Amino acid sequence: MKSDNSDEPPSYFASLYLYHKAFIAGVFLSLCTLLIHFSLHDIYLTVFFSSFSIALLSITVSRVAEALSHKLQEPYGSSVLTFSAVIVEIIILFMILYTSTNAQHALATVKGGIVSAIIVDMNVLLGLAVFIGGLSFKEQEHNEDTSSTYTTILLVASSALLIPSVFKYANGSNHHLVLLSNLIAIVLFCFYIVIVIFQTKTHQHFFKSTLRNRTFRYQYGIDENEQNEVRDIFEMHNLYINFLTIFVLIAMIGFIAEIFASDGMTLVLKYHLPVGLAGLFIAIISVAPEIMTAIKAAQNDQIQRVINIAMGASTVSIMLTVPSLVALSNIISTPLTLNFSPFQIGALILTIILAWKTTDDGETNYFEGVSHLFFFVCYAIVVSLL
Repeated sequence: MKSDNSDEPPSYFASLYLYHKAFIAGVFLSLCTLLIHFSLHDIYLTVFFSSFSIALLSITVSRVAEALSHKLQEPYGSSVLTFSAVIVEIIILFMILYTSTNAQHALATVKGGIVSAIIVDMNVLLGLAVFIGGLSFKEQEHNEDTSSTYTTILLVASSALLIPSVFKYANGSNHHLVLLSNLIAIVLFCFYIVIVIFQTKTHQHFFKSTLRNRTFRYQYGIDENEQNEVRDIFEMHNLYINFLTIFVLIAMIGFIAEIFASDGMTLVLKYHLPVGLAGLFIAIISVAPEIMTAIKAAQNDQIQRVINIAMGASTVSIMLTVPSLVALSNIISTPLTLNFSPFQIGALILTIILAWKTTDDGETNYFEGVSHLFFFVCYAIVVSLL
């Protein structure tokens, strides 16, 4: 009798074909971007191809990070995924500052990108994952300590960002605004170090599935070990090779991001596009891989991982993206001040409150996902008109 080999892992080349079409397409579009940018000098096609190239290469980064996450387990797994995505966000936003000929317009776009990244993480990523998961499961359970901790962190961080804005509207001088922004960036980074220690050392159990959640999954007949199995080429590699792969991919993204930022800002200035809309577009590109990972997790009833990714990414976006961009902006003599508009601060705080209300009881359903999606639609309408 012929043995059943269905449970055997796929061969190296089969995995390459099944799981790296995004990488192959990303490299192909990167080459197209270089050809169009340096030979044809068509900024429209350059922006089109470079944006898709960055998105596809970012998807590959998320796949490597996902393979790492299953080896490292929570909370380290989600941290690797969110950290790699935020690095892409930092690269794109910094390139906008570095390559733009209009500093004020670039600064406004970067600020819009920072806020939009959090809005997309907390509303599109979380909303879509909760909605799609809720269609398959009536209710999904997660550790309520996770959402409680993250919403507290995000409220403190958003309050810190409010300080330079209030100072600016109180007719503070630009010199003092730059100094205050630098101080707030330092405070946020120090707070982030405390959070990392809290998350990975002293209170890991706050970010893991509870016994109640595992029992809930058992009632659905879901084998958690089976769902966690990733039949991917990166599972065949050790940690060091996967980390090196992420580094190489991010370097490729950085090179293409420079072209994307340069030509993209040219289009924004040429057609007087709203800076908020440009920031939103950048946020969607950088967050797209995380959205795909979160949706997959929600379909497997791994809502704990969804919460870790969505809220963890938002936390890192404030605590790491802001200090990094402030430091880099000072190096290139284009200081990034943290005076956000009242609309941006208001949208940020309302998003955190909504996430707190929809996740504080440790349960989610499709209606709560819809609520986040409708909030995002309202936000997108406003930024496209401002």
